[in-house]
Amino acid sequence: MHLVVYSDYLCPWCYNVAVRLERLEQDLGGAISIDWRSYLLRPRPAEHRDLERFREYTRSWLRPAAEADSGTFRPWKGNAGPPTWSVPPHRVAKAAGALGEAAFRRVHAGLLRAYFFENRDVTDPDTLRAVWREAELPDAEFARSEDPALVERILDEHNEAISMGVTGVPAVRMADDDVAIVGAHPVSLYRRWIDRRRADSSAA
Repeated sequence: MHLVVYSDYLCPWCYNVAVRLERLEQDLGGAISIDWRSYLLRPRPAEHRDLERFREYTRSWLRPAAEADSGTFRPWKGNAGPPTWSVPPHRVAKAAGALGEAAFRRVHAGLLRAYFFENRDVTDPDTLRAVWREAELPDAEFARSEDPALVERILDEHNEAISMGVTGVPAVRMADDDVAIVGAHPVSLYRRWIDRRRADSSAA
């Protein structure tokens, strides 16, 4: 069973769905695979974002933090950020993916943890390089993140989601279906959805 997930690294609910789908993968013993695709909540760089206003916004992260099977959140402390746009962390994640699934998973998890718990600006080049190193990936390979082809791929994935009617994230669909489930739902809902699809396939 192959799932496609549209997600953004600046979305707290996407952090929760990442945690939940990882648990589902473990529960199902490798019966599903996940293709993480880009969706851009901030597709263009912001010229200025007010830090105090951003700090106040991050208090809203306590809501997803209070749910079961959530990521680990902390309202913003310190003077880093705010993040300016969505593209930079996606570029680094895609560059890691070119090195293999394990490399992608480490960077993917590292970006979410860095932003939502460690309060690090994941649009800052130094932070992105640090997340790369923390994932124990070769320094020389970080240059992959500057490949213009990655930006084209990110935009293609974002536009693909839009063309399917996705207007928010996280959004999860079966690879052979263009209808997505939007929102960070409980693990039990995704499990029932997958079990029903598998049963339908068996019956067919």
